[in-house]
Amino acid sequence: MARRPRLTTPLVRREGRLQPATWEEALATAAAGLGAVRDQHGPSALGLFSCSKATNETNYLAQKFARAVLGTNNIDSCNRT
Repeated sequence: MARRPRLTTPLVRREGRLQPATWEEALATAAAGLGAVRDQHGPSALGLFSCSKATNETNYLAQKFARAVLGTNNIDSCNRT
């Protein structure tokens, strides 16, 4: 199987095409998109998945981020597997 080259810079969609961007621009674009969904549909429209193999501390931070920043209780760490 042929390997695809790894991305070394983030990409953002401009005029329908993915184009290289700075990390600051990519993070600002992601934050604006999450904020737009929350503003239009409410915080329950957002959710977060965490990893069952992550540490308890990491999963705690993920749920804190979901609840305090995104304003949603929709978080799953897939601990059932």
